[in-house]
Amino acid sequence: MDKNNIISICVPVHNEQENIEPLYINLTNVIESIKADFEIIMVNDGSCDKSGDILDSLAKRDSRVKVIHLCRNFGQSCAMMAGFDHASGDIIIAMDGDNQNDPADIPRLLDQIHKGYSVVSGWRKNRKDAKISRILPSKIANWIISIVTGVKLHDYGCSLKAYKKQVIKNVKLYGEMHRFLPVLSFWQGAKVTEIVVNHQPRQFGDSHYGMSRVVKVLLDLALIRFLDKYLKYPIHLFGGIGLINMLLAFISFALMLYYKIWGGKTFIETPLPTLVVLFGIMGAMSVLLGIVAEIVMRTYYESQEQKPYLIDRTLNI
Repeated sequence: MDKNNIISICVPVHNEQENIEPLYINLTNVIESIKADFEIIMVNDGSCDKSGDILDSLAKRDSRVKVIHLCRNFGQSCAMMAGFDHASGDIIIAMDGDNQNDPADIPRLLDQIHKGYSVVSGWRKNRKDAKISRILPSKIANWIISIVTGVKLHDYGCSLKAYKKQVIKNVKLYGEMHRFLPVLSFWQGAKVTEIVVNHQPRQFGDSHYGMSRVVKVLLDLALIRFLDKYLKYPIHLFGGIGLINMLLAFISFALMLYYKIWGGKTFIETPLPTLVVLFGIMGAMSVLLGIVAEIVMRTYYESQEQKPYLIDRTLNI
């Protein structure tokens, strides 16, 4: 069997004992209907219910089901990366284990991949979630992410996505980074598109996500922006901050002298001497931090023989 003709479906699972069997049945029915070779990679992300036992049972009766048990709960991004790392196929479908993603949308995702797109993202246009606690924060977060990254998608949080494996094989996921895969792929030259997908109400179990996730996503967004703009030259960011602080230190020093000579105020009557020292130290520390970051960046590329560029194709090389 040619691995390039296999579809790998990666499903992180955390305390979804009631949803695993229905999801497995729906997945197999859909993929078998399009007559494609496939594997289902179920990643048990430290479940404390009977999810692990159910997954083992599925794997024993169907060799197409691959099960990975993580030592503890590492989070959705790490669980998804474990699935990607062990995927055999050239096309990878990622989806949630809560049975809210509809497997019937998978053929439509594959159609877009076959049209030449490298990443196909689902858009839960009609979400079946709480409007205030889930949908509204998600809309705000999606709008901010689109503005900051320049990749215009309506629903970054939808786990139902299709990828060409060559696009994400070297991507490492941490925090809540799985939602930024379309952005990371786009920055590497991948063609990204979005299609409307079904979203089903949760039948069993409880959602593992709350308002606290918004904070994590925004912090990860700041990191993503840094990686895009300043990973290759961090001295530009930290050095710029340092120069601004040194300028503020100079202005504070000039005002301090002005008030001393012409304003009739001693140094201890204004906070300006303190500001001079504060801005001066912050400026020097920022510049030094930029130099250290430059050394770390160069060590990162050179120790792993990484290149700070990506080649699309060559001729006669």
